[in-house]
Amino acid sequence: MKRDRYLQKINQLLRVHPAVALLGPRQCGKTTLAQMYAEDFQSSKRFDLENPEDLLFLENPMLSLADIEGLIIIDEIQRRPDLFPVLRVLIDRHKENQKFLILGSATRDLIKQSSETLAGRLAYIEVTPFSYWETKEAKKLWVRGGYPLSYLAETDLDAFNWLQFYITSFLERDIPSLGFNVPAFTLRRFWMMLVHYHGNFFNVSEIATSLNVSMAAIRHYIDILVGTFMIRQLQPWTENIKKRQVKTPKIYFRDSGIFHYLLGIRGTEDLLYHPKLGASWEGFALEEIIRYHEADPEDCYFWAIHSQAELDLLIIKNGKRLGFEIKYTDAPKITKSMHTALETLHLDSLSVIFPGSKAIPLSDKITAIGLEPYLSGAVRSP
Repeated sequence: MKRDRYLQKINQLLRVHPAVALLGPRQCGKTTLAQMYAEDFQSSKRFDLENPEDLLFLENPMLSLADIEGLIIIDEIQRRPDLFPVLRVLIDRHKENQKFLILGSATRDLIKQSSETLAGRLAYIEVTPFSYWETKEAKKLWVRGGYPLSYLAETDLDAFNWLQFYITSFLERDIPSLGFNVPAFTLRRFWMMLVHYHGNFFNVSEIATSLNVSMAAIRHYIDILVGTFMIRQLQPWTENIKKRQVKTPKIYFRDSGIFHYLLGIRGTEDLLYHPKLGASWEGFALEEIIRYHEADPEDCYFWAIHSQAELDLLIIKNGKRLGFEIKYTDAPKITKSMHTALETLHLDSLSVIFPGSKAIPLSDKITAIGLEPYLSGAVRSP
């Protein structure tokens, strides 16, 4: 599948930066994307830091990389963060002859040296698993998730068998490779517990008591899963009002396929009769809306007044405040909570997202619209 939007973004950023980092979860398609981009270069060289031969070649990186011209791709950079200072020297010496495409399976907060060492030289792109704008097939994407080998599997059973392998490999191999000394069994128990908090407030004390660990350990575990793109921690927005607002973050699984696998769902029928159906739809739609708007985590919030009003998603970007309520229903209606959110937050628009195929104006600033029409641009944001 040609991922044109990412290819255009890489090209745009490499015109003004000597290095671009593609950051995203393992197996989301970063390597394939880098290889696609390299096809337009006369000269390119890729180094995979999971390949013993490439690791041996880079034992003396200054000598090994200095004479290579064109595009240099370094895959799984989180395994050798000590390369960043070397890359800074090479970039400053060979600005005209070398471009770097760096691939990593953790956020820049986890790969700490990248932001510190290459400040002003390195641009970042978050690469996600497949999204609706790439597949145009919401139902299959919702059930299986967007990881290419899950989404493209011949059957749902094949997809979930792959997800089983992926989760085991992530816990037993990928987490230790990032330097985290957390037993796979402990992190799996924590991850399984998060299934029941998906779309809800992240109660650190409650989870710590259930797992019989400290609250500091729970915060460490969630940082790992957020930093490896498994979990989204949606922060609360607070407005300057006298009412008591919620200040505890919410959590969502970023990939619906992984969420479904951990729930024991193995196909469409299982999902449609599962008590977590609505929560699953909310998380899937929320993630797709954020990707559609290309919103950074710092642009995205939820908002709530205790026992009075709430808003599932608030995106603040380009001077606009866009509000979203996500409802798994075939007949969305205006509620008092929506009016409160619209007025209190001074929203430019409020979209009620539901699994339909139409756009239904509910008021001047509130529109009910199906997820697919919204993601297809049927209603333009102000």
